[in-house]
Amino acid sequence: MSGSTFGTLYRVTTFGESHGKAVGCIIEGCPAGVPLDESHIQPALDRRRPGQSRLTTPRNEKDQVEILSGVFEGKTLGTPICMVVRNQDADSRRYAEMKDLYRPSHADYTWEAKFGHRDWRGGGRASARETVARVAAGALAEHILLQLFGVEIVAWVDQVAEITAEVDLQTVVRQQVEETPVRCPDPETATAMIAAIDAARKARDTIGGCVACVIRGVPAGWGEPVFDKLDALLAQAMLSLPAAKGVEIGSGFAGTTMRGSEHNDPFIMGEDGHVATSTNHSGGIQGGISNGMPISLRVAFKPVATHFQSQDTVTTDGDDTQFQAKGRHDPCVLPRAIPIVESMAALTLLDVCMRQEAVGALHKRMREQE
Repeated sequence: MSGSTFGTLYRVTTFGESHGKAVGCIIEGCPAGVPLDESHIQPALDRRRPGQSRLTTPRNEKDQVEILSGVFEGKTLGTPICMVVRNQDADSRRYAEMKDLYRPSHADYTWEAKFGHRDWRGGGRASARETVARVAAGALAEHILLQLFGVEIVAWVDQVAEITAEVDLQTVVRQQVEETPVRCPDPETATAMIAAIDAARKARDTIGGCVACVIRGVPAGWGEPVFDKLDALLAQAMLSLPAAKGVEIGSGFAGTTMRGSEHNDPFIMGEDGHVATSTNHSGGIQGGISNGMPISLRVAFKPVATHFQSQDTVTTDGDDTQFQAKGRHDPCVLPRAIPIVESMAALTLLDVCMRQEAVGALHKRMREQE
């Protein structure tokens, strides 16, 4: 198995390599009757695509999505949906001289150790180019969640190196995020972040940081106990992203410095008549199940592995060597990671939502027969 499928009821299989003919996805489990055409998907891909600012790789892909199946007369059929994005600006020549060595902190060695054969052109399927398909599938999931449940997902760049933003999780909206090329809704901090990324780029180096995400409108009751806890599924989703190295839910590691009397979230009755909490250190999830409060998380991304300084490595024949990377790469993944994080959150939430709806329908039928 290649690990290319995500989800249980809303199942997404991605396909394609960085320098292949195309990348895309097949979605199974999408309900019939959902309004869908390319205009519902393209805006998310535009936010992810390369070449959108000086902070990103200059690879110039338009990332135009094509829906090949599963839609008729502008609505989903309930059958598998196939979406594809053609690769149009791949330049494999830049990688030819690196095909016989293992690039440090890339998947070159581990991929070859597992499969015995690898696509050395731009990292093949291990490239972040694969996330195009996740964003396409996630855009549909987000569209369904918003229309049916009013679920709103907003991610932003929360930290670049040591520079950290101050953002209100209750009020931040996507429009604020999109006002700066670094996608940080704190303007003053965004300026410092841009300067830090520019400095790394000019030094022929790369830089990492954190993406934060808040999910509002999720009702209480989504998620399963024990192994399929909602926070565990979200963590798996985020850690499956290229360059992701850590996930925090709610207070995360900061909670380790607090006492239980500080960290517990007291229950109150909300203005809408539903149970709520006066604080939200739990990040909207307790016992692996959503509690109706906003779900908050942070994802840590390492510096991009491809920098342009000289590096030590070994060849595929086992000889020591030095090399200097070539190609077109992001000095920092964070600005383009925003729609990817949002998409993985949407894929996870729609899947657990469908599980909950299926169980709820069964319980209702059982009560009707009593």
